[in-house]
Amino acid sequence: MNRGRLHRTDWMALLSGVLFIVLGILTVTHAITDWLVLIGVLVLGLAFAGLVAIIARVFRGK
Repeated sequence: MNRGRLHRTDWMALLSGVLFIVLGILTVTHAITDWLVLIGVLVLGLAFAGLVAIIARVFRGK
């Protein structure tokens, strides 16, 4: 096992996970009660995560 080698951050997975956790907390605490707002925030959040992942891949050169 090579201990000095780290893997690259998967930005899409990281940001999507954070998004779902935040949306879950907001739903459970009833901070968001309108399903249309919830779906809109979800779609925009996933689009943002995808954009960050694409930009990160371009800068990595892969």
